[in-house]
Amino acid sequence: MITKRETSKGDPLKSRRIALVLVVLVLGCGKKGTAPSAAKETGPAPAATVAGPPAAPPSVTVAGTIEETFGASDYTYMRLKTKDGEIWAAVTKADVRKGDSVTVVNGARMDGFESKTLNRKFDRIVFGVLAPEGAAAATSAPAAAPVAAGHAPATQTDLRQQMAAQHAAAASGPADVGKIEVKKAEGTDGRTVAELFAQKSALKGKEVAVRGKVVKFTPGVMGKNWIHLRDGSGTREKKDDDVTVTTDAAAAVGDVVLVRGKVSLDRDFGAGYAYPVLIENANVTK
Repeated sequence: MITKRETSKGDPLKSRRIALVLVVLVLGCGKKGTAPSAAKETGPAPAATVAGPPAAPPSVTVAGTIEETFGASDYTYMRLKTKDGEIWAAVTKADVRKGDSVTVVNGARMDGFESKTLNRKFDRIVFGVLAPEGAAAATSAPAAAPVAAGHAPATQTDLRQQMAAQHAAAASGPADVGKIEVKKAEGTDGRTVAELFAQKSALKGKEVAVRGKVVKFTPGVMGKNWIHLRDGSGTREKKDDDVTVTTDAAAAVGDVVLVRGKVSLDRDFGAGYAYPVLIENANVTK
């Protein structure tokens, strides 16, 4: 009888031990099974998922026949008939005519470009460089490929910066050149630099004479030499102490010169780069 009771009591204890062992084994297997997954989640991301810097937009090449052309400032504008349709292009002043076949390379496409000089807005236009006559267009990208292939153009700001780079070196004078005192040009057309800015509306389109010191000289930009002239009048704060002059003549920094030329206002060179006051095509004498 005692043996029977012990046996009946021992069975549930044995079952409990077995159940406990099974639970431990199951939990242990569960932990081992999740370990590789955890390691995978916390490990380094695959190289393919690491984003690199955005690629620079490719330059545009356009080839076609000129349907219409005109000059404005130092640019030649051309409406081109290409295999992909019509598009406007602009290059530095060039001797081209209607009917000519041309290729524009190293171009930057601009959508919704507005020229203040022309008082005109272009839905799309490519600013670039006219390839030499007879140059093979195949050496560059296919004609208008970025446009025809749906290339997403850079922002208008980026494109303006690309174009402005052509003459950015000529755009502004040095910050500080020391004290300058130059006598005002004689005659009724003589003006100081500050007077030129103060009277700019009345002087638009008129010839003036300004004597000043050359503080910066940049040759051969957009077919002209660029001079920054100061005479000691005006201030940096008001930005009326430095006038830009375009000319075919040469000058050296430090020269005191007399320039005579016509006054132009708010000159926009087709790149969103405007000069509030400019003396253009000036004669330069000492």
